[in-house]
Amino acid sequence: MLAWGSKRDAPKRAASNGAGPQKLGLDAAVALVVAEIIGIGIFLTPAGMARDLGSPLLVLVVWLLVGAAALSGSLCYGELASRFPQAGGGYVYLREAWGPAVAFLYGWKSLLVMDPGLTAALAAGLGKYTAAVVPLGAAGEKAVAIGIVVVLAAMSVLGMRVAGNVMRLFAAVKLLLLAAIIVLGFVSAHGTWSNFLPFAAPRPGTAPLVAGLAGGVLGAFFAFAGFWDIAKIGGEIKDPARTLPRALAIGVAVATLVYLLVSGAFIRLVPMETAASGPAFAAQAGAALFGESGGRVFAVIVMIAIAGSLSAVIVTAPRVSYAMARDGYLPASIGRLHPRLGTPVRAIALQALLACLVVGLANYDAILGYFVFITLVFLALTVAGLYRLPRPAEGVFRVPGYPWTPLLFLLLLVMLLALMGAGRPFEAALGTGIVALGYPVYRLIVAPRAARLAEEVP
Repeated sequence: MLAWGSKRDAPKRAASNGAGPQKLGLDAAVALVVAEIIGIGIFLTPAGMARDLGSPLLVLVVWLLVGAAALSGSLCYGELASRFPQAGGGYVYLREAWGPAVAFLYGWKSLLVMDPGLTAALAAGLGKYTAAVVPLGAAGEKAVAIGIVVVLAAMSVLGMRVAGNVMRLFAAVKLLLLAAIIVLGFVSAHGTWSNFLPFAAPRPGTAPLVAGLAGGVLGAFFAFAGFWDIAKIGGEIKDPARTLPRALAIGVAVATLVYLLVSGAFIRLVPMETAASGPAFAAQAGAALFGESGGRVFAVIVMIAIAGSLSAVIVTAPRVSYAMARDGYLPASIGRLHPRLGTPVRAIALQALLACLVVGLANYDAILGYFVFITLVFLALTVAGLYRLPRPAEGVFRVPGYPWTPLLFLLLLVMLLALMGAGRPFEAALGTGIVALGYPVYRLIVAPRAARLAEEVP
């Protein structure tokens, strides 16, 4: 029977960093942020924004506003990471600001649903795009999805040096390919600058302004989603108090610039009024750039983008279950580090196993949809925790413009929660309810067990 964690199993909380012999520097940390953010959304979101907004100017404005809000959020996470440079990220920040019960619910949701579901969704997407290049049956797509999860999990087990090199490679290749698309999109004879005219006025048939802005902001925000995940490996970053805030800010700024330029290139290649769906819009742009082979060329680029995002998720996600085990809320073995590699091997294996099991489900995208609302609630609570915690001492990174900077990000999150709650009330309520079921588990089983184990320490 597995023993549950206790203070005897781990160093003191302040030292439970997951720190091994290998740590990531600034360049690898920035690469992880870029790899996490810039995924398949770069090819799907511009179509939705073009359809909802119908105006090049509004597309530009929404990207800039949401990018600014995401930058403010990244600065908030930068301060929290500087104050609590431990493995676990949001789990640790929620624990410090709101207490262990809220942190446990976040970990419960992440471990059982969101992280394996997101991993499976990305892996399955990679399998589908692989099938667009190399003919595969349904079984072949699932085999590719499971295979890539296993390979990337093994990479994560080997240590941060290996993981950092892989993420640098993915980020570099991804940015080079996107730079090529941007340059070709702006110089190609198949595009025309007249697609930007009228620049401000919306195209006929565009949704009403408020509804269009709501849809555009929602799509743009989810294109930035995931920048906060780098904080989960805070203990495996060199000088995290300095490196993490810089990596977050640089990564979000790079993503904002890329999104702006790629959207502009797509608009020059494809008239906004023809934007129907993300894949169709991207296929039209691919055909304009690469002719009949455009679909396959874009499929390969999308595969690289997804693989980069998937590698970042597989590296960061297991650190939540690792941190929970160190606090005594999961079996102690999950919180142990490999003596030579310095990685939480069992936590990584658990995450990979759950993801591979979820790949077998046909409706994991629908399942994930139920938990987006509550995920945003936890994100808002994490940032709002800055107002509950005492201001940090000198020498610790502080959010510039406090208290207004966190407020900007919180306003965006409140707006998104209102839109999602009004648009999909059943999904929002069901996901929230399922997460709430973790509270009796915590109160009746987990917390008493952790308390008893803590009392055993002399």
